[in-house]
Amino acid sequence: MSEATVSRVLNDRPGVSAETRQAVLTALDVLGYERPTKLRKRSAGLVGLVVPELDNPIFPAFAQIIESALAQQGYTPVLCTQTAGGVTEDEYVEMLLDRQVAGIVFVSGLHADTTADPDRYRKLLTRPLPIVLVNGYMEGLEAPFVSVDERAAADAAVAHLVALGHERIGLISGPGRYLPVQRKISGYRDAMRRLLGLSDRDMDELIALSPLFGVEGGEASTGRLLDRGATAVVCGSDLMALGAIRSARQHGLRVPDDVSIVGFDDSSLMAFTDPPLTTLRQPVRAMALAAARALIDEILGHPAPHSEYVFRPELVVRGSTAVARKRG
Repeated sequence: MSEATVSRVLNDRPGVSAETRQAVLTALDVLGYERPTKLRKRSAGLVGLVVPELDNPIFPAFAQIIESALAQQGYTPVLCTQTAGGVTEDEYVEMLLDRQVAGIVFVSGLHADTTADPDRYRKLLTRPLPIVLVNGYMEGLEAPFVSVDERAAADAAVAHLVALGHERIGLISGPGRYLPVQRKISGYRDAMRRLLGLSDRDMDELIALSPLFGVEGGEASTGRLLDRGATAVVCGSDLMALGAIRSARQHGLRVPDDVSIVGFDDSSLMAFTDPPLTTLRQPVRAMALAAARALIDEILGHPAPHSEYVFRPELVVRGSTAVARKRG
């Protein structure tokens, strides 16, 4: 970014896009510089946005919409991205508190981990500091939660595959301590029991969890299920689904002719994979806008209901699922 561009922003002159202007003002706020007097009225305060790594395209999608919605209301978003071995969620929170943020939005954070201590959030609420938590729920926290219906997603995926004649339908996802994973498993089990009459023991060998939510985790987990005769796999994320497709090909199988794959998220570019991915679409825009609105309402003293807003996913059928064919 040129000095001339920064100068135009600081002097409130035209010729700078809204995105660039906001980036300059955010840099001033984050670095601790005072805005020129004429520009101070434009910021209602800093707001923290804590998200996981950005390798999964669904997280930048959430961040972009939430940031834009907050900026349009005069708030300056501060994006905090977690990476393995990097700054932790708790460390980011301390940094944000030092900056005297007006509130924080957490996306798929420790509130999704059933083994995490909820006191870290209770301490924020007693300050009091407004927070909103996306895709995770902790009982007893007086805060707005925004979630996609993971149970409905798994149920819809199984129903789609059963309609195509599949019976050996596997489920792969991340670690079982995460509430979204537990909810997916619950939806999967309910659907498999209802539609195929499978016992819990039958289903146990068709569920494979991985410590990794990405491509590698999907590849390893799918390999185990294909060895057990699965003809279809429901995946915990689109990235895991890409790993599932890779695993199928390594087993000499074709997608969808021999194995059907269903993803979850409908992140960017999934319509252009080979084959285009059938997936459950998270309503990211609606969820992100709801999270931003809830936080602003909390900040302004008009508290949103302290409950979980649950958004229904949409099954998007593309080329990675097909009528079941007997293998061997």
